[in-house]
Amino acid sequence: MSGDHEPTPGGTPPLRDRRVSTSDRRALTLRTLFTSGLSPRRRGGRRAGDEEILVDFHEPRLLVPVVAMLLLSIADAFFTVTLMAAGAEESNPLLALVLNEHPRLFAVVKMALTGIGAVVLVALARARFFKLVRGSLFLYGLVAAYAVLVAYEAWLFRLML
Repeated sequence: MSGDHEPTPGGTPPLRDRRVSTSDRRALTLRTLFTSGLSPRRRGGRRAGDEEILVDFHEPRLLVPVVAMLLLSIADAFFTVTLMAAGAEESNPLLALVLNEHPRLFAVVKMALTGIGAVVLVALARARFFKLVRGSLFLYGLVAAYAVLVAYEAWLFRLML
């Protein structure tokens, strides 16, 4: 036997050279985010009790409230600009600042904030908040709140006519 592969005192051969990667293959990267959307690997937890774990695959039913929220956000932006031209004020301080200082960026900032919020809620749809409410319920609740807001703005718009 050669000196490299002599048995250890317990009688088992030593381990051969291991190939060690310099990067952690489990690290979350932007590539992971984009490729997992096209070919999801994890559709559920590894164990029966893993209901709240983040996964690559999200229920297709979550697309409906996300699209509804984005459409309602567009309607909200339209009504906001129209009502502000008639003398109303924006109640969201961040969007009021953007609207007053950079009016052309208003729609972009509004859609970005809504889109980022929707992505975060979809990613956390399986998680439980305060050990009571699933994240997907927050998504549906925000769509309902947005619908009420847009209905209120539409009512104000009709009074303006």
